[in-house]
Amino acid sequence: MTTFVRPMVAAINHVLARQPSLRNKLAAHADKVARIDIGVMQLDVSVATDGLLQAAMSEPNVTITLQPGNLPRILSDMDRAFSYVTISGDADFARAISELAGELRWDLEEELAPWVGDIAAVRIAHAARDAVATLKTGARALAENMAEYWLEENPTLLYRQAGEAFATEVAALRDDVERLSKRIERVERARSGAA
Repeated sequence: MTTFVRPMVAAINHVLARQPSLRNKLAAHADKVARIDIGVMQLDVSVATDGLLQAAMSEPNVTITLQPGNLPRILSDMDRAFSYVTISGDADFARAISELAGELRWDLEEELAPWVGDIAAVRIAHAARDAVATLKTGARALAENMAEYWLEENPTLLYRQAGEAFATEVAALRDDVERLSKRIERVERARSGAA
């Protein structure tokens, strides 16, 4: 297991340890192996009898493949994360993993409370959520502004509808030119036959 994978498994296990109902769902699939394939990296984990994850070296029962380009979508919308992946293998185990991904929640307040107290933990978590929301809004606005610039100010890109309309017009023009060419050929044949 690489140095990057070990902290990932430890972080997931840390959150699982606080959610016994999810651990129990996973424990029903003890000794099964899941492979998460991101293209540049593969993570093979098996389910221990207590429902926690551990490194695995055997063939996977389920393979979850995701394209690296979809990682931002997955991270920004965890509720729809599994709509961006391809799953193959044991259907029951895959369903359990999907449910786990949908229900697994890291509670920042719960993590901070022993260190700073309940009230401060709630305030810090609220401020962190607000900061993340502001960053998402800013990133969305930046993307929209960049798209508007490339479409309106510096028309390097085309709106999809404009591109489709242009392609339709080009096809209609091509058909008109072909019809005109055939008419000209008929007129020329009629002339040469009359001469």
